Amino acid sequence: MNILFIGDIVGKPGRKTVKNYMLLIKETENIDYVIGNYENITHGFGITVKTYEEMKKAGIDVFTGGNHTFDKKKDALTLLSEEKILRPLNYFEAPGRWYYEDENIIVISAMGNFTMPYGKNPFIEIKNFVDNLKEEKFVFIDFHAEATAEKRTLFHLLKGKVGAIIGTHTHIGTDDLQINDGTCYLTDIGLSGCRDNVIGIKENAPIMNSLTGLKHNFDVPKKCKTIFQAVVINTDAKKSISAKKYKAFDDGELIVTQEAKVVSSELGVVSCE
Repeated sequence: MNILFIGDIVGKPGRKTVKNYMLLIKETENIDYVIGNYENITHGFGITVKTYEEMKKAGIDVFTGGNHTFDKKKDALTLLSEEKILRPLNYFEAPGRWYYEDENIIVISAMGNFTMPYGKNPFIEIKNFVDNLKEEKFVFIDFHAEATAEKRTLFHLLKGKVGAIIGTHTHIGTDDLQINDGTCYLTDIGLSGCRDNVIGIKENAPIMNSLTGLKHNFDVPKKCKTIFQAVVINTDAKKSISAKKYKAFDDGELIVTQEAKVVSSELGVVSCE
């Protein structure tokens, strides 16, 4: 089974890059499932029915969320009635599902604790869920967290028990793609969208926020230099076998920037290039 995951898709530039590269990766890697994080998909904040339909048509199968899940509340509440659109498990009584399950895969959407909306403890909730699974399936977790230490902690808590833990939220891609004891891990996949400003947002508002302490409205540029980032994971039942991180700049060539594969599943040794 081959899984394609695309992290924070930021606004129209992000949606454009996804549409530019989705079909190529799906055909090249023989993809079975496409998972995408939607929380910044509508002009940087939340999701609407229109942008959901656009990305679904582009080829995303399962959608994960984050701290901006309910920014477009009316549309979000409508969309969350669908089983393949998830909201983070952290919310206490929010509508919608936090995991999707079929005969092959379980996809979990979760947030960290630091700087995120107050809610359920994700470490306890996910551990209890995984410990009580009756069937062996590939468990994929989108861990939407600010603190890199929280992401590493979840990895060490669950390695060998889940198939993949891929971090989102910071919009800055990391270079620590690895497979350990059958668990694929990456601290942050990085955004798809504008790359020549501040995490996909026009730089004037973050600058004024920093200089004045007053809130200024964030805005996604209409024109910018772009980046596309994604991870492809090859699996065997509940474990990861190999993984690649793809990247492309400004509608240019799609390249593999990192690769990890299991050399000896018995020893849990991995090779990273």
